Amino acid sequence: MKTIDKAKLSSMASTEIKKQLIYDIAINAIDGKPISLLEFKGKKILFVNVASKCGFTKQYKDLQTLSDTYKEELVVIGSPCNQFGNQEPGDASQIQEFCELNFGVTFLLTEKIDVKGSKQHPLYKWLTSKDQNGKKSSTVKWNFQKYLVDDKGGLIDYYFSITNPKSSKISKHL
Repeated sequence: MKTIDKAKLSSMASTEIKKQLIYDIAINAIDGKPISLLEFKGKKILFVNVASKCGFTKQYKDLQTLSDTYKEELVVIGSPCNQFGNQEPGDASQIQEFCELNFGVTFLLTEKIDVKGSKQHPLYKWLTSKDQNGKKSSTVKWNFQKYLVDDKGGLIDYYFSITNPKSSKISKHL
């Protein structure tokens, strides 16, 4: 019978139960270049699924204000998504131009992704699954749902579309 090293066994067990860190998730910017979420360790991150033709689209302005106001401690990341009422039909250049011209958006935008369903991006799998984020599970209900992550990469909470980005529900954590 083969002897198993206890240290090796312990190491294997801890590896199996280690949760994926948000900083390990790969996602691209709207221009197709990779984003390293690890760059933002030490800052809180507000992830928002965004759309150009939604009743909540005006929140781009408040997201930009939030980004400008808390730039030392917060990174705002918008992820265009066309899963709710086909309200983000544009391609990357159309989306970027719309955001810059209409709302002066300078915060980070990702590639267009799915935030739910069988093609859900790994970022949103992490944000919406307690098994991955260690805090709570949720379902993205509509455009402009927000997820706040702390400066160590842990989920703080999520906020439905009706919650304004400048709400004290969010800013109390900043």
